[in-house]
Amino acid sequence: MEELLSRITVNDDICNGQPCIRGMRITVKTILEFLLNDTSEEELLEQYPILEKDDLKACKQFAIELMNNKYHVKEFAA
Repeated sequence: MEELLSRITVNDDICNGQPCIRGMRITVKTILEFLLNDTSEEELLEQYPILEKDDLKACKQFAIELMNNKYHVKEFAA
C-alpha cells in the first residue's frame, strides 16, 4: 500500500499544494470527481494517457486513508 500511496505527492509549487499524482498537475480531487460523475477508469486513462491504472487506485486509497483520521463536526453560526 505504501508504494501505491507514494504516487500521491504534495508540493506547494504545484496546484497550490493540493495532492497530485506523481508530481503532475493532475489532482487527486480531479480524478475522484471524474469517477464520482461516472467517468469510467478506461475513459480517464484515454483522456489522460500519462496516467496509469495504479494512479487511479492510489487516488481511491488516498481518500480512504484520509477517512482514517478523526473528525469533529462543529456547528457555525449562519
